[in-house]
Amino acid sequence: MVEYGCSRMTVNKALAPLAEAGLIERRRKFGTFVARPRIHSAVLDIPDIPAEVSGRGEAYDYELLSRRVRPATAREMEELGLERSAEVLVLKSLHRAGGRPFALEERLINLETVPQAAEADFAATAPGSWLLSHVPWTEAEHRISAANVPKAVAAALGIKLMTACLLLERRTWRGADRITHVRLIFPGEAYDLVARFAPKRGSTET
Repeated sequence: MVEYGCSRMTVNKALAPLAEAGLIERRRKFGTFVARPRIHSAVLDIPDIPAEVSGRGEAYDYELLSRRVRPATAREMEELGLERSAEVLVLKSLHRAGGRPFALEERLINLETVPQAAEADFAATAPGSWLLSHVPWTEAEHRISAANVPKAVAAALGIKLMTACLLLERRTWRGADRITHVRLIFPGEAYDLVARFAPKRGSTET
């Protein structure tokens, strides 16, 4: 009010839409604070995390934590939907937004379907972005759940133990070929999954 020479009502009108957009948090008796950006993503789409973070005006950063090529374990065969073992690329990486941990990614890439991934420089490019630009896909499956993550994951994300997180697991196919399985773990306050849909023809339920 003092800085801009306007009334309390005018300031309130200016702040209200920012609060509705999730850019600020208004806490009674404490004040107004800049909110940690929350990314909104369509449930029925494959999001490109670097593009989504940059689209919110946050500086994006990425770190490859580990990379291995080896035969798939029994559990990894199940996650990829494989009927027999195959060589897989196992990647773990950390996405950051505005310098803060944003998502921990654990990914399997089926090298029988995507052999070129073995030579890709995932230290420079996030695996999801690389796959979206190099490997066409025809079908995807999302599984979304809430989780209290173990100590190592909480430490990587810079959150307290037992903090609620959003867990997104996704498998993608190209025809009958399995491409990738990824597990993305987000602090619960940082990410939204949004779906917009219409009623089926003839439905009157609201």
